[in-house]
Amino acid sequence: MGVTIDDIKKLKELTGVGLTDAKVALVEADGDFDKALEAMRKKGLTKAEKKGDREARAGVIDSYVHDGRIGVLVELNCETEFVAKLDEFKQLAHEIAMQIAAMSPQFVNQTDIPSEEVTRVRSEAAASDALKSKPADMVEKIVDGQVKKHFVEKVLLSQGYILDDSKTVEQHIKESIAKLGENIIVGQFKRIELGVNE
Repeated sequence: MGVTIDDIKKLKELTGVGLTDAKVALVEADGDFDKALEAMRKKGLTKAEKKGDREARAGVIDSYVHDGRIGVLVELNCETEFVAKLDEFKQLAHEIAMQIAAMSPQFVNQTDIPSEEVTRVRSEAAASDALKSKPADMVEKIVDGQVKKHFVEKVLLSQGYILDDSKTVEQHIKESIAKLGENIIVGQFKRIELGVNE
């Protein structure tokens, strides 16, 4: 398969790398665009992981109101004012606000879940009649799985991304980190629904 200039440009656009890197990736993948894109995403996500420890004090607060019934405010942080002003960054903040409106998460990430809440859910799962006849080591694994499943939809970063359910919100943010070259974190959010007091 040959490498075309259109494919190089398209790969550059999708991954945020330079033309040379895009061309090299396509050559290494023997012109297979999907294979090259996957390779570039893996490289980009590896870089994104390394950026995860850097301070993110700049950013934006975005809002989204759905049908006059659900309102969301979300704080999305990055490292510099320059990136905070980019349309791609503002778009990401808006997409996350839409995600929160649609999926109603309670926590940003796993570490935000209060330990007493985890203990309560774990106790309820362990007390299930269906587990009484199972061996202890198996019960532990089943309970772990049930607790994880219980919280997956309550944690924003663990949720399937509404605009592309082949990835999680966290993976979508990491792709933006790879593209924009800065650490990006969701600082906090508030979701209000008409007639619902939380």
